[in-house]
Amino acid sequence: MSRETGVRGVSTHAPVAVELKRLAHGEGLPLPAYATDGAAGMDIVSAEDVTIAPGARHAVATGLAVAIPQGYEIQVRPRSGLALKHGITVPNTPGTIDSDYRGELKVIMINHGAEDFGIARGDRVAQLVLAPVTQGLWVEVEELDATTRGTGGFGSTGGHEKL
Repeated sequence: MSRETGVRGVSTHAPVAVELKRLAHGEGLPLPAYATDGAAGMDIVSAEDVTIAPGARHAVATGLAVAIPQGYEIQVRPRSGLALKHGITVPNTPGTIDSDYRGELKVIMINHGAEDFGIARGDRVAQLVLAPVTQGLWVEVEELDATTRGTGGFGSTGGHEKL
C-alpha cells in the first residue's frame, strides 16, 4: 500500500474542484464524466454537428469553458475507439488547456480515415485528464553531467532493427 492509495488501490486523494461554465450552445449536454470507476479520463461531448473530411481538421465546440486551478492543466486526449475504428484523433496529443485560459474548450480533431466522419451534437469526442503541472526553471551551465547514453539520439538505445 502506498501513500497515494488505500485498500485495493482506491485513491485516497480528494477530487480537485474545477469551475465550469456552460455556454448557451452547451445547454442540455452532459458534463464531462468518467465512464468507469477506474477511468483516468473524462469523456467530453460535441456541442455541434460537423463532418470532418479525410485529411481535414476541425476544432469541435464543447459548449463549456473552465477555470482550472493554478498548478494544474487539463490534457485533451483522443478516444481509442474513434482512432482504431475510424482514424479520428487529436493531432496535438495530448493537447493542453492552461489554468489561465477562460475561453470555450474546443477539441482539435483530424480525420486520418478514408471517408467523411460525421460528429453529431452529444457524441463523445475526446477524453479530458486533469493533471498537476510543475513549472521548470532553466539553469544555464557550461557543461552537462555525463551519462551512459551521452548524446546518442534516435534509436541509439536499440530497438527495432529497421530503424
